[in-house]
Amino acid sequence: MSANVSSKLSAAVPAVEIRGLVKDFSSGLRGLKLRAVDHLTLRVEAGQVYGLLGPNGSGKSTTIKALLGLLEPTAGECAIFGVPSGRVEARREVGYLPESPYFYRHLSGRELVRFYARMCGMGGATLESRIDEVLALVGLTAAADRRVGTYSKGMLQRIGLAQALVHDPRLLILDEPTAGVDPLGTAAITELILQLKARGKTVLITSHLLGQIEDVCDRVAILDRGKLILEGAVSDLVGRADRQALVVEALPENELAELRAWLAARGRKLETVETPRTRLDRIFLERVGKKDA
Repeated sequence: MSANVSSKLSAAVPAVEIRGLVKDFSSGLRGLKLRAVDHLTLRVEAGQVYGLLGPNGSGKSTTIKALLGLLEPTAGECAIFGVPSGRVEARREVGYLPESPYFYRHLSGRELVRFYARMCGMGGATLESRIDEVLALVGLTAAADRRVGTYSKGMLQRIGLAQALVHDPRLLILDEPTAGVDPLGTAAITELILQLKARGKTVLITSHLLGQIEDVCDRVAILDRGKLILEGAVSDLVGRADRQALVVEALPENELAELRAWLAARGRKLETVETPRTRLDRIFLERVGKKDA
């Protein structure tokens, strides 16, 4: 097989494919079963940032654990780059940040990343340079030799990202990466995800905070009580092709009335008149953490 044909076949294989996934748990009450995931089918193409969204208890984390081979599906199949999730080799291309990671608090950030790198089979002369690279990528070079026990929540999430990235995986799975993180930390994690996308990585994010990841995802799936209720490109889901928004200087009442009359003469209607507002998180990020001029 030629290199070009092989490359095309590789590109056609999705990063993640979930087909008819079902996961039941025993409730302990007369043998009753609790269905956490209900016949879920998803496909994530390589190079995408994909959001798996939904409220707490919607089945997001269960889906991720089944995809990683940490839970045995009741029914259905999961594959990573075409390899069934139950096989060890499927996880070699994956970096994973769990929702509530536990790290050895007595280790420094550098020691922690080195520990996970060795667990991934890394070693040799390039190991230390790779550790330095991922620490710089997540913005923790200055804190690399501090104990993890002294890290803030945002720093813990970023060191978690470093350990997930150290072996240079093709797929990064982030389970609630901004949970409990302040707006500055959230902005840093968001920027990192965009950098990873630019490098051609596939990123699968779970969250119940839709607004926080709207700007980074190419596609999203929304789960509720284990079922897929909506899936599609973010631009298609949030856009309104039948509406337009125009921002003009404030108009006096007489000119506003003239505008309404002008639109009415053409069979159109001015639906709302609003005073534009900036987002609170934007104001926060503009004012907090900036050095004095």
